Amino acid sequence: MNTLRKPRLLVGTAAGLGTLLLAATVHGLPFGDDNGPASTEVAIRVDQVGYVRGEAKQAYVIGPSAALAGARFKVVDAENDVVTAGRLGASTGRWNAKYPSVRTVDLTTLDTPGTYRIVLTGTAAGRSPAFRIAGARELMTPLVRDNVRFLQAQRDGSDVLPGALRRGPSHLADQDATVYADPDYDEEGDELLDEQLTPTGDRVDVSGGWFDAGDFLKFTGTTSYSVAELLLAQRGLPGLTELSAEASHGLAWLDRMWDEESETLYAQVGIGAGNDAVLTDHDVWRLPEADDRLDASPGDPDYTIKHRPVFRAAAPGEPISPNLAGRVAAAFALAAQRAAATEPEEAQDWLDKAAAVYDLADTGHEPDEQLVTAFPGAFYPEDSWQDDMEFGGAELALAARELGDDREGDWADAAAGWAGDYLDSDVKGTLNVADVSALAHVDLATVLDGTRTNGIGAEELYADLRRQLDDGVARAGHDPFGAGAVYDDFDAVPHTFGLVATARLYAKATGDTRYAAFAGRQRGWALGANAWGTSFVIGAGEVYPHCPEHQLANLRGSRDGTGAILRGAVVNGPNAAARLRELNGFPTMKKCTAAPPTGAWTDFDGKGARYVDDVGAWQTVEPALDFTTTALLAFALTAQGGSEQPSL
Repeated sequence: MNTLRKPRLLVGTAAGLGTLLLAATVHGLPFGDDNGPASTEVAIRVDQVGYVRGEAKQAYVIGPSAALAGARFKVVDAENDVVTAGRLGASTGRWNAKYPSVRTVDLTTLDTPGTYRIVLTGTAAGRSPAFRIAGARELMTPLVRDNVRFLQAQRDGSDVLPGALRRGPSHLADQDATVYADPDYDEEGDELLDEQLTPTGDRVDVSGGWFDAGDFLKFTGTTSYSVAELLLAQRGLPGLTELSAEASHGLAWLDRMWDEESETLYAQVGIGAGNDAVLTDHDVWRLPEADDRLDASPGDPDYTIKHRPVFRAAAPGEPISPNLAGRVAAAFALAAQRAAATEPEEAQDWLDKAAAVYDLADTGHEPDEQLVTAFPGAFYPEDSWQDDMEFGGAELALAARELGDDREGDWADAAAGWAGDYLDSDVKGTLNVADVSALAHVDLATVLDGTRTNGIGAEELYADLRRQLDDGVARAGHDPFGAGAVYDDFDAVPHTFGLVATARLYAKATGDTRYAAFAGRQRGWALGANAWGTSFVIGAGEVYPHCPEHQLANLRGSRDGTGAILRGAVVNGPNAAARLRELNGFPTMKKCTAAPPTGAWTDFDGKGARYVDDVGAWQTVEPALDFTTTALLAFALTAQGGSEQPSL
């Protein structure tokens, strides 16, 4: 299973942009709760956004076994009136030396809308952050809107929205960018081996789009994944105009990255790993609009900062890496589905573009050959591609069905064939930017509509969704906080939201709600019911990241958690402790470190995992495009699904 990914911001050495860069200032601000005393001996962990009415609801208390042995809890409302009380549940396992015992608090019977806190009594004292009980749509829709705000903050080009971070137009030179031959990297992807980049002679307009993460690079692979998720989310929330507008913004850039006339798909704008002669996006810490003010000539090391290179997925007319071909085709076909009812001519245009990209897929890809994801490929290692081809075929077939296009059957057959190849492979994973099988399976089952082709029917597809969810359930069964993702590795939080989205997709497709309680616990883990007691979505809950590794947020945003924050951004979350031995740093980076309400983050580290809220901690608090859209899809599906009563 592919779970690893290189960071989007590598540990950097500063290179000068001189006076264009802002001076650093020092800030290190803790954040806390002014609504009552907190104990340093025990801690209470809740879903700080809240619990959906009708779902299983669980919180956690951590501390020494003796302190929790005689502890009880009560739940108080906004007026501090007690609404329910009880004993702590049984221990779920050991966490760390300071907080060895983890006990549960069952809140399932609490179903009256309102705002509440848990208060400990008896042998322990403590007060939780606030949490709400409300309907699914009421709780989740504001989170979707916040996720969209992050995407708006990530916009590049001339069509930016100022927002809280006072964005301005950026990288206008992308309107006339030079295309270069594929760069050559060392095996680790840390150093560019070419003395200089080699231009192909072609120029292209690749302006607009979204920044990928805390840097300013733009990738076709991550953007197409995110656009597809936005369009899938829009199916369930069609009235959310800002969601539709943001999907359209991403689509417009993807359209620029596909040159129909020359049959060329461009894969990347900007470069993240260079050498002394080629400075890159990861060598400087600045505002995005600073790049446009550079006075750089060809041959200058910082020329590639202002005049960002463009790299192709393949030479014109040549076969395209199938992972990119499949997911770009899926995004275009989803756009065709969206437009089919109201703008059939536009829809047909999107369908034809999707078909053209899909037809160029390199379906003879050799297993030992690296898939094209990014340059260097180590930024986004990926092993599976049959899932992308299944995804593209399924969405093409659905779009053809809506438009009355007679190619529907061919695409359905192709999608089923790729689904079979994926199911027979040894690279099966769960929903994340490197594995879209969950999205593909659900829509392919809709295409098949009870029939079978190439030996594949809905049951095989649904069985694989259960495989993905059962893997998470099995991990959760051995984790004190019920986490279904691996949190001593990269991408713990997006993998968690991927499990939530998959559970919701499965329930919607089959009517089987056996994973509903699991999905609620996973959402809760990502929103505060974890060892560190923090939400990993900026602005969600009382405790959330204040110091993301994000250049714009660091230079323009607030570092005390109020005012101008990167609201809605989703960060990686905890990671392997060994990866946090060295943090990122630049002379122009404004120092920012935030502590938890009590103690230090290290008090809560355990099971080989560590979490740090520091601007230099790309390993834990760098937000990303695909992280956020996976969360957005999970929230949108939860909002659409309502309060299903789970099997407990």
